[in-house]
Amino acid sequence: MLKKRIIPCLDIKNGRTVKGVNFVNIRDAGDPVELGELYAQQGADELVFLDITATNEGRKTFIELVTDIARHLNIPFTVGGGISSVDDVAPLLQAGADKVSVNSSAVRRPGLINELVNAFGTQCIVVAIDARHMESQWIVHTHGGSKPTDKELFSWAQGVEERGAGEILFTSMDHDGTKGGFAIEALKRMSDELTIPIIASGGAGEMEHFEEVFTQSGVDAALAASIFHFKEIGIPDLKQYLNDKNIAVR
Repeated sequence: MLKKRIIPCLDIKNGRTVKGVNFVNIRDAGDPVELGELYAQQGADELVFLDITATNEGRKTFIELVTDIARHLNIPFTVGGGISSVDDVAPLLQAGADKVSVNSSAVRRPGLINELVNAFGTQCIVVAIDARHMESQWIVHTHGGSKPTDKELFSWAQGVEERGAGEILFTSMDHDGTKGGFAIEALKRMSDELTIPIIASGGAGEMEHFEEVFTQSGVDAALAASIFHFKEIGIPDLKQYLNDKNIAVR
């Protein structure tokens, strides 16, 4: 059985780490280079960097910042934000990213997933999906969660897998920043229907939430931001807690 992964997330705006609730009410959470280095030292399994305003602002991800962060890491590093073509990816990998995450551009043009997989391999491509529960179904959103689409979560996730993506990062917009726990039911359904790894995002507030998501939903990794940034939970303490609950973590 594969060991579960704990992944801190750096949401980046104007070169700073930020965090909001339900994708709004953004506040500063610190220097991303310092935080990334700290999390690597503390035993995080991976680090995710999301330039959350790149798509809305119609620009590419900050390459220099990616380079600075990567220089201080010895763990896998996923970068996303503003990626819309094969040409956007090579500079990020050269800057030190191990994987890239696409979201809005893949919804807009699903063939992009195939193109990226063909160019860089399945293991390199993560598709991030942001969704909100609306009128009895989960609706996919783009542009940092600001634009609802005509895509339903589970059918889109299946399409993502069929196109060759190596992993899905699913964020429940309803749970994001609330610290009330992950979207267990949606994550379990996704885990049951797909074979690729799923990263759960949105809602972590207590160590028990990580125990719940790993034992009840079948996901492969859990991502969190504010509880790590604001030192509410330490990664070594969380891993010890999960080990004590007989949950194998890296």
